[in-house]
Amino acid sequence: MKRVAVIGGGPAGAFAAEKLARSGVETVLLDEKLAWEKPCGGGLTYKAYQRYPFLTENSRPKKFIRSMAVAAPKAGAVKMELGQPLVIYSRFDLNHLLLERAERAGAKIEKTRVLELARQGTGWIVRTKQGALEAEYCIIASGGRNSLRDFGTQWTPGDAMYALGYFAPHQQEHVDIQFLPDLQGYIWVFPRCGHASVGIGAKGEPAQSLRGRLERYMDEKGIRYRGAPFFAHMLPSIEGNRWKTNRVAGEGWFSVGDAAGLVDPITGEGLYYAMRSADLATEALLDESIALAQKPEAYGRALYDDFAADLEFGATLAQRVFIGKFLFGGIPARTVQFLRLSPRFRVIVGDLVAGTQPYLDLKVRLWKNLHGTLGEIVTNRLFA
Repeated sequence: MKRVAVIGGGPAGAFAAEKLARSGVETVLLDEKLAWEKPCGGGLTYKAYQRYPFLTENSRPKKFIRSMAVAAPKAGAVKMELGQPLVIYSRFDLNHLLLERAERAGAKIEKTRVLELARQGTGWIVRTKQGALEAEYCIIASGGRNSLRDFGTQWTPGDAMYALGYFAPHQQEHVDIQFLPDLQGYIWVFPRCGHASVGIGAKGEPAQSLRGRLERYMDEKGIRYRGAPFFAHMLPSIEGNRWKTNRVAGEGWFSVGDAAGLVDPITGEGLYYAMRSADLATEALLDESIALAQKPEAYGRALYDDFAADLEFGATLAQRVFIGKFLFGGIPARTVQFLRLSPRFRVIVGDLVAGTQPYLDLKVRLWKNLHGTLGEIVTNRLFA
């Protein structure tokens, strides 16, 4: 592999560039912004920093959050301790960390906008605002707002969610999760160093309506937002029946992270999947036992076997999680009530937050624990 062009400098692109450059491949990373902020929390799950320990073993500003409060209409709120902490960066600091690692590994980083990819033989001409360069392979890591429409996931209106929020002058030492009536999504408060990321992520509702919901919540909680920086993004949230046809690769290119639609359809978490997809893409690209023409298929299969099948199943659960019913009540309300009264259920939810509980066997685990969970609930209610 002579030269690889990585289009996009977010977590997926920066990590892919680092891995390629560290393996001796001439790597050029192209991005018009480089490090930037996003409204989402910036939380790294245990699954992420267990696989990639450098995410915690560094001197960058970050918070280790060990508790979470979950609230739902008609159920109040419950606070729970996390078995494994969430590690929360600002997205700006996390991006800087990953880009600097890529540069130290030998990747060339250019701040420019990519205008077009044109096929030339078995390689590419990458046209930018500053000129053009040749590459043998391209990795598309340009995020959910990927302007290169012929590459990466193909969205439909049902495959997207809004994530918007404020960087508020607010301090606390736990994460807040607030479910809302008739909303396929939730509000979050993620404490960061020096401020809090307070936002909302959801499908099926206009951005202006979501912003209204968020500001009412912040007013109720006494969290100031007037004059605070506001950010909004579209994120992929692929419907369950479209995962198997999700376009993640083609002749001479792979897509990674948000550009490939690789976001948890329930939590909206994408950082682990950005980095893991970059990892799998570079492995497929560098594997000399895989013919060049077979690399797209090999990468797609590796994604599906590793985590995309689980995200696909999660997408079939998402609507029920937020607006479904269980035991004659809404699932969010029942979740809060079960968390309050059942230690077994708190362990399961803690594993979901840590990223160590797959969706594929969640139902089996819930049913296995249902008898014990209900027993704990009845006992705790009696003693209460």
